[in-house]
Amino acid sequence: MAEMDWSTPAGLAAIKEHLTRRIDGWRQPVAWAVGITSASSDPSWQLPHVNVPGGSHGLAAVVLASVLRHDGSTATLDVSPEQLAAAAEGLSPAQACTQVEHPNLAAWHGLLAEIEGNPVRELVAIFVADLDDPASSDADGEMRATFEDLHPRT
Repeated sequence: MAEMDWSTPAGLAAIKEHLTRRIDGWRQPVAWAVGITSASSDPSWQLPHVNVPGGSHGLAAVVLASVLRHDGSTATLDVSPEQLAAAAEGLSPAQACTQVEHPNLAAWHGLLAEIEGNPVRELVAIFVADLDDPASSDADGEMRATFEDLHPRT
C-alpha cells in the first residue's frame, strides 16, 4: 500500500477498497466503536467515538477489522493494547489527508493513553452489521443507545 495515495479522499477510498478485498466476507458495519471499561467499579463502557449509522469512517473500520481478523459482522471483540496500537499505526498515514477529520485515530490514541495509565482496564471493538441484529454484549447495547434517537425504528 506504500504506493497508494493517503493524501486525498479519493485515495483513502481506494485504500479502503483495497483492504476490504483482503477480508473474506467483509461487511461494512452500519455502526461501530472501540470502548474501554470504566476506571471505577462502574460496569458501564466508555465510548470516546461512536461511528453511528450513516457515518463515513469506513477506512478506520476496515483497518481495525484487518488487525482483529474480523469480517465486520455483528460482534463484540476483545482488543489488546497491542492490537489497537497496530490499528492506529495502520491508520496514521491517513492524517496526510487534511480534507477529512480523523476522529477514530484521535479516540484510539486517547484509549491507548488510558490503558497505559491503568492496564487493568479492558478494550473491546463493537461492530454492528445490521441494526436488527441482537446486541452482542452490554457494550454493544450501550453503543446503540448513543444513537437510538438518531435512527428510530419504524
